[in-house]
Amino acid sequence: MSTINSRIRFIFFLSGACALFCHSVSAQERRLTLAECQQLALEHYPLNKQRELVAKSGAYSVANASRGSLPAIGIFGQASYQSDVTRIPISLPGVDIPEVPKEQFRIYGELNQPLTDLVTVRRQRALEEINANIQSQSLEVELYSLRDRVNQLFFGVLLLDAQIAQNNLVRKDLQSAMEKAKISAEFGTALLTAVDKLKAELLRIEQRALELNATRQAYRDMLGSFIGQRLSENDQLVRPEYVDYTSDVSARPEMRLFNYEGQRIAAREKLLSARNLPKFSLFLQAGFGQPSPVNMLEDDFSSYYIGGLRLHWPLSSFYTSSNERQMLVINQSMIDLRKETFLFNTQLEVTRHEREIEKLRSLINRDDEIIALRTSIKQTASVQLQNGVITANDFIAEVNAEDQARQAKLLHEIQLLMTARALGSTTGQAP
Repeated sequence: MSTINSRIRFIFFLSGACALFCHSVSAQERRLTLAECQQLALEHYPLNKQRELVAKSGAYSVANASRGSLPAIGIFGQASYQSDVTRIPISLPGVDIPEVPKEQFRIYGELNQPLTDLVTVRRQRALEEINANIQSQSLEVELYSLRDRVNQLFFGVLLLDAQIAQNNLVRKDLQSAMEKAKISAEFGTALLTAVDKLKAELLRIEQRALELNATRQAYRDMLGSFIGQRLSENDQLVRPEYVDYTSDVSARPEMRLFNYEGQRIAAREKLLSARNLPKFSLFLQAGFGQPSPVNMLEDDFSSYYIGGLRLHWPLSSFYTSSNERQMLVINQSMIDLRKETFLFNTQLEVTRHEREIEKLRSLINRDDEIIALRTSIKQTASVQLQNGVITANDFIAEVNAEDQARQAKLLHEIQLLMTARALGSTTGQAP
């Protein structure tokens, strides 16, 4: 029985160990793409929390506009004194003709059901829906600028990672050369000063490694603050693939905002036309009055009701309708000018990015040729240093020359990716 229990405990131990191992491996293999970082930054950014508020506000505005077709109900009261009242200018023997009192009281409720206002309500609701879309799209325009900030941090980390890797390669070259120089010094074919010079250069490379790692950590901390997650050393940023983007800017959120603003002008014009139409409504009024509003000869406090069809045509609205239409035309012209200005500035940015991409491609092609030549020269210099043909300073100069060539290519490659992504952001095509 004890043997069985021991086996069971061993199985549970293996299961737990496997689970911990799998969790550790998954933690070590965490890889973040640029699209994931942008999405996390968008979710974490405080301004993003306004989306829900804007959506609720728009829903309430549309609901309120829809309720304009519901019956209007009101309670009214009135107490008045008149200087004179209607009298019957006759007198009959034995007949007491009542006199309308100068003091009159009335309290009543009225229900009014609009008929032709249904057109106005429908157009008002359409206007509120467009206003809600404009608020939501304006927020999207503000949030869109967050992409560039995330891009700069993301590509900055990638560049520093590449520079650190290149710095490690240089350190290996110097370490190898220093070991060979030590051996040559032992056999008298090289001076000890060569070893010291290589050691000093190696210390400089290690110092540069400290600077690069410190800058890299600062960039990662800032990126972590944007995405709301702390980036550990096990978290790796995935280098994105190069993508060719076109110069079409129709996907930019500003373009949709301009379209919504144009739709709002058209909706306001329709609403203006609807407000100038005659308005018919059904009404029902019921209450109490003294004297009775429907029988002025009834002096007692009595109930009454009135119902029927009512016409209301506010002709005074025609006084300002022409000016209001002209204001709508001006507003549309202002939107068109803003759109034209945006397209002009955006096209300048697109052209600048396209020319920068062409330049970087040419530079990278030259970088490959330069690196090949510098590598060959460095390898020859390594053999010459070992044989005492050149000094340590000469070898260090060749190592630094190759390092500078490789650093230039790394910089150009990251700049190419970053410029291509900037072009995608400028045109609205980058995810």
